[in-house]
Amino acid sequence: MVGSGPFAGDLVREFRRGANRTASRLVAVVDDRELRPLTAASGRARLASIIGRFAPARILLALPEGRNVLVERQMANLCGTVTAIEDGIHAYARVTGKIPIERLASRGMMTGETLTHCVALRLIRRMIDLVMAMLGLFVCAPLCIAIGVAIKLDCGGPVFFVQDRIGRHGEPFRMLKFRTMHATPASSQWVRDNASRITRVGRWLRRFRLDEIPQLGNVLRGEMSLVGPRPHPVSNLEMFAQEIPFYSIRTRVRPGITGWAQVKYGYANDLVEETEKVRYDLYYVNNASLWLDLRVLFETLKTVLLARGFESASRIS
Repeated sequence: MVGSGPFAGDLVREFRRGANRTASRLVAVVDDRELRPLTAASGRARLASIIGRFAPARILLALPEGRNVLVERQMANLCGTVTAIEDGIHAYARVTGKIPIERLASRGMMTGETLTHCVALRLIRRMIDLVMAMLGLFVCAPLCIAIGVAIKLDCGGPVFFVQDRIGRHGEPFRMLKFRTMHATPASSQWVRDNASRITRVGRWLRRFRLDEIPQLGNVLRGEMSLVGPRPHPVSNLEMFAQEIPFYSIRTRVRPGITGWAQVKYGYANDLVEETEKVRYDLYYVNNASLWLDLRVLFETLKTVLLARGFESASRIS
């Protein structure tokens, strides 16, 4: 890697964290300041020595602002066609499964074209959504009846919780869930502020994610998909759009019952955590594929069967 500054440090740390889960290995780091001015022969010689010794598959550029053109030109001269040169942002996404949105904002990068899915992929995903939603509702019908009776016996009131959520292209829709809290006014959108309102039945529904079953109806109506960014409450739209860079990009696909951010990070309970989740959401939007959807569904199934992450599920969903 050639670079310096905070982003270069973040990239080094992420490679160290991901050493056991990725085939990529960072073998050496060269401070880009060693390559300036053009007469800095020692820096170029050290870089050439590293390339000769390790024969790296690629060189990552994690450069501070204003240094890209000069260093990239020297990289091209040193590497020729033997070693590929990769932007540090792409490497970061590949290793972590998320996109460094602050880095995108600082460089003024726009990512619109790469986020456009082909028509064939959209049609296939929609057909899978319809088939799986209909099958899921049919199989879960007896369970849904039992859950409805349990909710009524436990605390009375409505069986379903209906809330306006942010859908594709920012359009609001009414999302369905089994009610897991007492029907009293919420103190905030964050569940940690409403923990005392969770019902006895609701606690078990949350543990096994059974409260999400009614969203299969949202999938049939075309408002949601099985996999995608989790839909946020409409009341949070203005705050998130103002505080989180590139937030609106996540609405270019249908929201999902489960998603990449859910299985990689879990639930968020404040703005800092939501920002971290958006990094994963943008990675999903930028890399959506049937294989990635299958991976998300498999990880979700493990979470449901093992009832993992219930403590974090006591947060906003």
